[in-house]
Amino acid sequence: MKKNIDLKNKTILVTGSPGFIGANLVLRLLNNNSCKRVISLDNMNDYYDPSLKEYRLSLIEKAAELSETEHFFIKGSLADKELIEKVFRNYQPEIVVNLAAQAGVRYSIDHPDVYIESNIIGFYNILEACRNYPVEHLVYASSSSVYGGNKKIPFSVEDKVDNPVSLYAATKKSNELLAHCYSKLYNIPTTGLRFFTVYGPAGRPDMFYFSATNRLVKGDTIQIFNYGNCKRDFTYIDDIVEGIYRVMKGAPSKENGEDGLPLPPYSIYNIGGGTPENLLDYIDTLQHALVDNGVLPENYDFEAHKELVGMQPGDVPVTYADSKALEDDFGFTPTIGIKEGLNKFALWYKEYYGK
Repeated sequence: MKKNIDLKNKTILVTGSPGFIGANLVLRLLNNNSCKRVISLDNMNDYYDPSLKEYRLSLIEKAAELSETEHFFIKGSLADKELIEKVFRNYQPEIVVNLAAQAGVRYSIDHPDVYIESNIIGFYNILEACRNYPVEHLVYASSSSVYGGNKKIPFSVEDKVDNPVSLYAATKKSNELLAHCYSKLYNIPTTGLRFFTVYGPAGRPDMFYFSATNRLVKGDTIQIFNYGNCKRDFTYIDDIVEGIYRVMKGAPSKENGEDGLPLPPYSIYNIGGGTPENLLDYIDTLQHALVDNGVLPENYDFEAHKELVGMQPGDVPVTYADSKALEDDFGFTPTIGIKEGLNKFALWYKEYYGK
């Protein structure tokens, strides 16, 4: 069962804005005058070029000028418990969307400490604040990485996810366990969202479609892992935001069990396109988009700039979302295909870097 939440008069805290997903969610809230107030929080770290976060923040600030919804940006870290407590005390958010995290599978291999700081300690601080300043709904980012080397496809939220193949995945699984614990002990409604390979304009430069474009523009070679024998369930950013937006408005209901104690108001959903794309086909679609939008010349020799290599540590050969639970509970299934999505990315890339 879900408790319907009207966002109109709510204060919403979005951590990880102006990150990729966070910025687009905040823009959705501001452009639609969806709520009373939005609090953005991010540490603006240099995991990738901070100028891209500054660009997204500028879009948010412009949207805020035209919106009836108030917006405040706070620069700070989730790991700063005193700051998080102060934000909750001062603004009393009713809805919290925790998207701040140290991202990246490969980066976690050589930089484990930042994942523990942000994804474990930081998430714990959010949970503690939600306990001390009760919220109506905590929505948080998990990841398709929790499925690890799961050979059963499509990946279902009912599947066991006890064998992560990267520290990043382990921290996301830990988030789900911690959220379940806090839901059970303190009756906090929580919903975890397992995102599947999110892409789109102004995305993360470490994601393949973006990093490959950067390398091709420079005339460098792109590496295609597992010799191209990979499939990914790519999900366009607008579909991700629509899924988050709907989930925010439907919190797990608070109910008691036969023992009179609260049943954990806890949910997990996949958000994925539901149509895994072969990596080589995805690259071919990207190439056409880059040429059609003038990012690369028509005579660009793509074959000369490709290198087939083996699988990278921490990677998995296939991701494939079963999003039936999301469709059943919220009436939503991602619909934007890679041709449309990559064309929008290429158009943005041309405009952004052309300037």
